[in-house]
Amino acid sequence: MNLCDQKTVRSVMQAFGLRFRKEFGQNFLTNRAVVEDIADYCTDSAEETILEIGPGIGTLTRELCARYKNVVALEIDKSLIPALKYTLNEFHNVTVINEDVMKADLATLLAPYFEKGRVSVCANLPYYITTPILMKLLESGLPFHNITVMIQSEVADRLCSPVGGKDCGAITAVLNYYGVAERLFVVPASDFLPPPSVNSAVVRIRLHDQKPFVPRDDELFRKTIRVAFEQRRKTLPNALQAGFGNLSKEQCIAAVEAAGLRPDIRGERLSMQDFVTLSDILSDILAEAAK
Repeated sequence: MNLCDQKTVRSVMQAFGLRFRKEFGQNFLTNRAVVEDIADYCTDSAEETILEIGPGIGTLTRELCARYKNVVALEIDKSLIPALKYTLNEFHNVTVINEDVMKADLATLLAPYFEKGRVSVCANLPYYITTPILMKLLESGLPFHNITVMIQSEVADRLCSPVGGKDCGAITAVLNYYGVAERLFVVPASDFLPPPSVNSAVVRIRLHDQKPFVPRDDELFRKTIRVAFEQRRKTLPNALQAGFGNLSKEQCIAAVEAAGLRPDIRGERLSMQDFVTLSDILSDILAEAAK
């Protein structure tokens, strides 16, 4: 079955009474070479389990099933489940679950697979919810091997930007805490049905076995990053004061200077080590203020 053929896609959708649903960001890949490349690049061992988010009608799923030991596919759209049973009926190593990844208990769902070996993620993510899904995966604490996603090209630029670079955002800094992102290739809008308004790019995130930066308080560290980027035009002390309402301007300036930073610096210019140092200093200040 060639699900990269537009006629076949439309035939399957017609047979199951399906339509493309914008609210779920449904754009199906129709370039077979791209689908095969994503499946090939997502990890390096045929013995792995792949968690696929948003299988659609199973175009990428079929290629993953042909390459890897197990595939667990989470699909939010209930109407697609019968079609997936049809398009994947020849594979016995796939489990399709009708569930929203943002509500799913991934730890419980994937526990049996982690017990048997490595688990990687592969997904064509809807543009409107890319960051929340990535944050859930990264902050889940689950030992994913790789996370390979196809996302909006502009977002890919941000994910792969060096921390402190012009395209760096909060998601960039958080991602670099958990792993290293690599932009693999661009996917033009014309490779989708229906075509989106912008090009996409495939990014692979290799998660650290051991994090190179270890803050004292993981939650406070992530909040420090978020606060630093929420009001990018403000200097770092002003952003910290706005984000940590219980700290005075003087305390925020003192924290920034104690971290070896200029008080007029903006959050987007900090390195990962800067964020770790600053969050540890803020931890001390907050603990003292709570006494």
